[in-house]
Amino acid sequence: MTKVHALIPAAGLSVRFGGTTLKQYAHVLGKPVMAHSMNVVIGHPLIASVTVALAQDDGIYDELIRPHYPHVHTITGGDSRARSVLNGLKSIRCRHSDSRWVLVHDAARPCLTSDALDRLLQRGLEFNQGAVLAVPVSDTLKREGEDQQIECTVDRTGLWAAQTPQLFPIDELMMGLESAMNFGPQPTDEAEAMERSGGKPLLVPGSGSNIKITCPEDLILAEFILTQQKKRAERQERSNDRQV
Repeated sequence: MTKVHALIPAAGLSVRFGGTTLKQYAHVLGKPVMAHSMNVVIGHPLIASVTVALAQDDGIYDELIRPHYPHVHTITGGDSRARSVLNGLKSIRCRHSDSRWVLVHDAARPCLTSDALDRLLQRGLEFNQGAVLAVPVSDTLKREGEDQQIECTVDRTGLWAAQTPQLFPIDELMMGLESAMNFGPQPTDEAEAMERSGGKPLLVPGSGSNIKITCPEDLILAEFILTQQKKRAERQERSNDRQV
């Protein structure tokens, strides 16, 4: 059975979130956002280990997260997402010399379902260029011109909004990130680093409910989504009990 090592970059400063609380530590349904993001990943049978990349001065993880996840390894991230991910990949490679695949998931994406993770792993592990969860763009897209005026409407045909997790061969992602950081602007996600190296990762249909926390209002939506997921799971469990 192929084993996958998971990496959760959590060294960001949450600039767009505002306030004094980092978004990954904001609470939803009594738990930090990051705890929800970690739970589905940790519980999957194909995940061999989980590594979290933290800011150097992070003083919150040890208080809120580590007591509940003592087996999760932590490392110091960098000054960008790409650097944090690269630091994490090097740590995973050092600790697990036989590692082949890495799954990168946002610390602030708490509504991932086990079904979506299953789908990504099943399809991605059969495709050597990696795979990402994504959803087709449904909104009409406008390109901004001067003074926030509309310059034109962008054809959305074939456009997808990328999510996480993203799944890649670990060595290829390491090389892609190093090349991207040395010869261009910082990649906005891991798939972009692979693309710049000539890779064409697979798009695996995700879900619109797999939201990323960006602003405080997103916490309300995440609470609603997680509550609905819990209710569906409870209904399914009751149904299974009746069938036994």
